[in-house]
Amino acid sequence: MISDFEQILSDSCKGMKRSAIRELLKLTAKPEIISYAGGLPSPDSFPVEELKKIVAEMMETEAASALQYGSTEGDMKLREALVKYYNENENLNITVDNLIITTASQQALDLVAKIFINRGDKVIVGLPSYLGGLSAFNAYGAKMTGVSLDDKGMRADELEKTLAEMKAKGEKPKFIYIIPDFQNPAGITMPLERRKEIIDIAHKYDVLILEDSPYRELRFEGEPQDMLYKTDGTGHVITLGTFSKIFAPGFRIGWVIAHPKVVDKIVMAKQGTDLCTPPFTQRIAARYVESGIMSEKIKDIIELYREKKDIMLDTLEKEMPEVVKWTVPEGGLFLFITLPDYMDAEALFKVAIEENVAFVMGTSFYCNGKGRNTMRLNFSYASKENNRIGIERLAKVIKSQMK
Repeated sequence: MISDFEQILSDSCKGMKRSAIRELLKLTAKPEIISYAGGLPSPDSFPVEELKKIVAEMMETEAASALQYGSTEGDMKLREALVKYYNENENLNITVDNLIITTASQQALDLVAKIFINRGDKVIVGLPSYLGGLSAFNAYGAKMTGVSLDDKGMRADELEKTLAEMKAKGEKPKFIYIIPDFQNPAGITMPLERRKEIIDIAHKYDVLILEDSPYRELRFEGEPQDMLYKTDGTGHVITLGTFSKIFAPGFRIGWVIAHPKVVDKIVMAKQGTDLCTPPFTQRIAARYVESGIMSEKIKDIIELYREKKDIMLDTLEKEMPEVVKWTVPEGGLFLFITLPDYMDAEALFKVAIEENVAFVMGTSFYCNGKGRNTMRLNFSYASKENNRIGIERLAKVIKSQMK
């Protein structure tokens, strides 16, 4: 290793931090630990038998092209399938020029950050917000300003106040990062009225919105709310999607829906990153969507996760002290727990690991380092029985540390 290795690193690299959740997963990998830490889909949701048939058919007819380099924009069959899905199911009016395939939505976050963020630029995020988004923006030197959430998502009044204060200083954020459906980590869904408020504010201050939508299809209860992309209709919204929660995360396929001018810039950024997302997995995904298997499989996933979520909520209700509060998600993979103010989830985690149960400390999701008395729980990965046993263990730990 050269002697001045640290000195020659780029400013971007020096600003990077390891993902707290990815590091946590190493610690919680022991089989005796019931882990609610990762945002992992259940292996029971993976369409193994369907995939065997799809891959066999594809290799008979499309092997040569599926194993070759592909276009940076993405496989045309998959793009067309996704455009059709969104136009029919979300009442959008998009074409393939509005959509680019990415190597999962985490790459989409990175590419959006790459084309918009200069070091020192402002980005508005929720308090709390998805750690992967915060990491992507931090890698490009963004200065993040947090806006609080209430039970309807990002607070519109606080967002407007924040933008007004920035404008008075001659500042303008590059975009507002929002997860409107079953927010990670809070599990909250933004109602349509709030979505309209947020869009109106974005128009007033002429600011882009980055809509991250990895869980939208996984709704257990309630009525779907219009996508921010649809509510806007003017090109102020960039939407990210993924197959990781409705197909399989191992395929690493995501996408961006945006104005064609934005898509064109993302294409150029992606060309210097990985040239293209693997055509092999894209062709499989295209068949998965086109065949109607995905729509049917989503119904099974919803039922599975609803049952797991209900077991976790029922056990929380039975076992947790009254001063402990939690969100009740209408879908997605997570719920968020708030402990009494004097409690520290990081200290609690060390005791929980000794009791063979794990969670993610809430501070990981706050750009301002707050949320020390909060934690995120994932209900999709553990078995139904472990969603009961693990919460019983966690309740025991919390009770043991209370004043």
